[in-house]
Amino acid sequence: MIQPRATSIRVFLTGVGCVGKTTVGRELAQLLGVSFFDLDHEIERLFDTSIERLQNNFLTIHSYRNEAAKALVHVLSKPESRGSVIALPPSGLMGGYLRAIKKSGGITVALNDKPENILARIRFYDIDSNLIARDLTAEEKRLYLREIKKDITYFRKTYERAHLRIDISDLDARQAARSVRQAVEAFDRSRREQGKSEQVDGEHLLQGRSQG
Repeated sequence: MIQPRATSIRVFLTGVGCVGKTTVGRELAQLLGVSFFDLDHEIERLFDTSIERLQNNFLTIHSYRNEAAKALVHVLSKPESRGSVIALPPSGLMGGYLRAIKKSGGITVALNDKPENILARIRFYDIDSNLIARDLTAEEKRLYLREIKKDITYFRKTYERAHLRIDISDLDARQAARSVRQAVEAFDRSRREQGKSEQVDGEHLLQGRSQG
C-alpha cells in the first residue's frame, strides 16, 4: 500500500468536462498527502451562486472566466494550497485562470481519455447545480459523443500549454492518480535539478567575473 506523504507540490488538473478531474484529483491529493480543491465548487462558494447563474451575468465567456478566476486567486492565497491538487474547469488554462496559474509556480496537468469513456461518466445538473438523473437514448448518446469529440478538438491546443499531458484511458481513478503522481514527481525533480544547475552556473559566472 502506498502511503501518502506531505509535499509542497501544487498540481493543477484540467481536461474536458467529465474526463475525471475531480475524482482523479481527490485520489491524487490523497496519494500526495495534500489538500484538494474543486474550483467549480470554490467559484460557487465565493460568489454564492451556481456556475450557470453566474455565467448568465456576463455577455461573453471571456468576461466570465476573468471574474471566475478570482476564486482561483482566493484559493491560491490560502496557506493549505501551497501543497495541493486543484481541479480546474475545461477552460482552466485560458484567460484569468492561466494568469493566476503562471504566478503560482505550480505544475499543470491535462488529462485525456477516450470519448466513449467520457460519455459513460457524463452527468447532468440543473441551473442550481443539482444533479439530475437522466437516461440517454441511443440517439442522445450519439449526439453527446459528437459534442465530446468537438470539445476535445477545441481544447487540444489549449492543453498543449500544460506541463504534462497524461492519457488515463481505461484506468480507474486510483490507477490514473498513480500515473499522474509518477509523472508530476518526475517533472518536479527535473525542474528542481535544473534550478540547482542554473544556480551553480550563475555562481561560477560571478566568480569568474570577480577573478577577472
